[in-house]
Amino acid sequence: MDQYTVLTGDRSKIKDLLCNRLIECGWRDEVRLLCRNILLEKGGNNSITVEQLITEVTPKARTLVPDAVKMDLLMKIRTILAENDADI
Repeated sequence: MDQYTVLTGDRSKIKDLLCNRLIECGWRDEVRLLCRNILLEKGGNNSITVEQLITEVTPKARTLVPDAVKMDLLMKIRTILAENDADI
């Protein structure tokens, strides 16, 4: 699927949709707050690397993605695939 979307140019559309929906629902702000809290718990910016922060935040951030956003993304992918199948 990944190569298929890159070839058809739809990957950027899907990525833009996801980014916009995550911003709209406040997910980005929640993740920013989560990062800030982790940094405060660890004693400041110097005691944790970016890689460590990403490793700690990623599983929590994934659980914060609303189901509505996941469904919107899934529907967009299905629509793109259906349109491309019809063109073949």
